[in-house]
Amino acid sequence: MNATSPAGALLLCRAEPEAVRPVATLLRERMLLAPAGDVWSVLVPEGKPWRGAGSDGGPGSGAGSDGGPGSDGGPGFRVADVMEPVDRVVSGWATALAVGSTWPVLALWWDGDRAGYTLAAGFRRPVGYVWLADGTPAGEDEAMRTFAERLGLDPVLDVQALEELTRPDPDADARIRLRGLLAVLTRIGLILPPGLDPDTPGDRLYAAADGRPEVELVAWTGWRGAVRAELDAVESSRLGPWMRGPRARMLAGAQLAAGLPLVLRGDQAPRRRMGARGGVAGGARGARARLRPDQGRRGNGGRARAATRVTK
Repeated sequence: MNATSPAGALLLCRAEPEAVRPVATLLRERMLLAPAGDVWSVLVPEGKPWRGAGSDGGPGSGAGSDGGPGSDGGPGFRVADVMEPVDRVVSGWATALAVGSTWPVLALWWDGDRAGYTLAAGFRRPVGYVWLADGTPAGEDEAMRTFAERLGLDPVLDVQALEELTRPDPDADARIRLRGLLAVLTRIGLILPPGLDPDTPGDRLYAAADGRPEVELVAWTGWRGAVRAELDAVESSRLGPWMRGPRARMLAGAQLAAGLPLVLRGDQAPRRRMGARGGVAGGARGARARLRPDQGRRGNGGRARAATRVTK
């Protein structure tokens, strides 16, 4: 890996883009969303939010002054407002996405000195691994086994391939290690779009994804639009039956109980703001359902029932 290579990152979600879109919107970061194989999606961040507050002010380089996303101290807080390494930024994003969803999120990241991944799944503790730029392993072997288990990989063949990535190899730098990791994931359907390769600078990653017909922009549209999109996604999922009737209030109560502590903890320190975003994702969904659990169905359902009565 080139020691002067700029930092870059990808977020791999084990879900279709339709399921990823509403949750990714709650991050309040501009990203490109694209399908990445069988039941996989990839999020490509715009710019480099890990530059810090003293950067050039480009996309993702800090809080905006125009009142847009990231310009306040609430859930729109940008990680770039404080100097943060790329692994911490994208790991926070992955954790927030996973807490607000039912599918795992894998963050791949690299900079001039290291490369690695973080896998987040629900409320379980994230697991990750790191390689130095020359490919020297700098993580724990147990992390690879946990990684394989949480993604449902083959406990023999796939684990053997992953363990090879934890052994010294003078011919394998960090970029080759990440490619080896992605090669294992192709066995469970992951296929990255062309141009999204490890060690590619963040702006080039974005340019490679932008303009492709299957790619869409994910951007903050306000709380009303975010909650509506989230409800649509949940209703079309396996949790759909739980969004109506008494069960909706049970589910909403659980979401509130899980989300609010994360929001409170996340406000205590900048490093925890990503936990706050995950809490917002779950808490907003729960609050909406508690207050108006059947609103999404009442419009069409009510009109349909009224039409039936008139017909009779």
